[in-house]
Amino acid sequence: MKGTWAVVLSSLLLLAAETKGQLTSRQGRCSCLDKGSDFVQRKALGKIEVIPKSSFCDHMEIIVTLKPTGGQKCLNPNSKWVQKMLTNLIKKRSLQNTHL
Repeated sequence: MKGTWAVVLSSLLLLAAETKGQLTSRQGRCSCLDKGSDFVQRKALGKIEVIPKSSFCDHMEIIVTLKPTGGQKCLNPNSKWVQKMLTNLIKKRSLQNTHL
């Protein structure tokens, strides 16, 4: 019986550690639980999702998928680094579209 409780407790602690300060999967609410990170190494960036304000969440959210782990992380949309990164990505995409 002690072994079963240890497994249950370990599972709960891992789940809490994964969601602390990161993402929540509750529909109808903001995905990010806090303001988000101000910086992520460029080489670790994979997919970038920008979720605009909505009736469910009163602020824009930026969620990145990290290449090495596949984990997701929220970025702070008010961070100068994040704003500069998004501006550069938009410019890069617009240049690619004009060369088609």
